[in-house]
Amino acid sequence: MTHKARYLIDKIGVAVLGVFATITLNFFLFRVLPGDAVSDMARVPGGSAELKQALMRQFGLDKPVWAQYGDYLAQLAHGNMGVSYSSLRPVTTDLLAALGNTVPMTLLGIGVSVLFGLATGILAARYHDTPIDALISNAATIVYAAPTQWIAILLVLCFAAYLPTSGLSDPFALSSDLGSILADRLKHIILPSLTLALATFGQYTLVTRSAVLSTLGEDYVAAAKAIGFPVRRILWSYAIPNALLPIVTLVALSAGTIMGGSVVVETVFSWPGIGRAMYDAIVQRDYPMLQGALLVVTIAVILINLLADLVNARLDPRIVE
Repeated sequence: MTHKARYLIDKIGVAVLGVFATITLNFFLFRVLPGDAVSDMARVPGGSAELKQALMRQFGLDKPVWAQYGDYLAQLAHGNMGVSYSSLRPVTTDLLAALGNTVPMTLLGIGVSVLFGLATGILAARYHDTPIDALISNAATIVYAAPTQWIAILLVLCFAAYLPTSGLSDPFALSSDLGSILADRLKHIILPSLTLALATFGQYTLVTRSAVLSTLGEDYVAAAKAIGFPVRRILWSYAIPNALLPIVTLVALSAGTIMGGSVVVETVFSWPGIGRAMYDAIVQRDYPMLQGALLVVTIAVILINLLADLVNARLDPRIVE
């Protein structure tokens, strides 16, 4: 077996074990918390002990915990995540709808964050120990330290008169034209995506600056300068490609933080994504929905880390040697 194949098998094995451990922890952790959704549902007018027992049987909560766990694993194997306690719809249906709203917002925010972080980090390294470097580094540090919810509220205060600050679209819009619908969605996605971008770009700026400066201090860069290579060629041929390695790793390592930030962003802007779905599920003690959302988020984080490992192995073949 080659080193590359062994590396791939090891990474996939770790990912599979991580998913299974998360499924198990998610299931048992929420069962030991006090209270349950069935008790809340049975308190409605006309509720009774008989109604509670009927609901327990309907959702399979009258079985022993290990039996519930076995049923949960069997249903997951068939792609069934159960039924939401609050909406009474399949969890998979609700999660797919929420995921379809979260992915564009997150990709747009992280894409802007990475591109802006790379540009400012390279600029700071290019003008090292100058006022430009100090301005960029200090701004990146301040933004990186700022809480996501503070950035979101600040953007609402600054742009509420110009851009929508709530929801996915205008509920009073009458036009059915595709162009008008897309324009409305774009206006609504700007502030949530910008919040996520501002909350994360600082770390990419600082890491890029550090990586580029580290590369510029290497002996082969000094030799290139002695030969007479222009600074622009040295940056694009040596410094920037080497700076991509830590950036790829940082994106993967910060995937969990990004998803946590999306919960705050979607709650502040009432964005109907998976982060808002998790928040509502916690409030309503909707175990199936919460388990399904956390499972999707965990799998996404694990796959992002797996992809980052494969990309790093491609960029630097020495990793798999």
